[in-house]
Amino acid sequence: MIKPVVEIYTKKDCIPCKYFSADAKCSLCRDAKDIISRVNLEIPFEFKEVNIDDSEDLLRRFQEDVPTVFINRKKAFKFKVDEAEFRKKIRKEIIKVGLRKLWNKKKNLS
Repeated sequence: MIKPVVEIYTKKDCIPCKYFSADAKCSLCRDAKDIISRVNLEIPFEFKEVNIDDSEDLLRRFQEDVPTVFINRKKAFKFKVDEAEFRKKIRKEIIKVGLRKLWNKKKNLS
């Protein structure tokens, strides 16, 4: 089985955190990672955390949009991750991969 890939784009010193929280200790990234980790215990997928500070291009594109979560390179969430919706999207990706494999197998048999 090919697992979906979940990527979360984060930043260590987060500007949006300063907007959302008076004490600049926003938990958006931590909350998103907690939800993703919890779901990963039940549903297998590959998880990658991407620090946008490591790339000028990513920093320019996502500086004020962290955390941003991608599932198989498609943007799924920005700022907050809804756990029920995340589960739904992961399951949908697993089904799509399975259907693609069946379709390719059928084509190869023809």
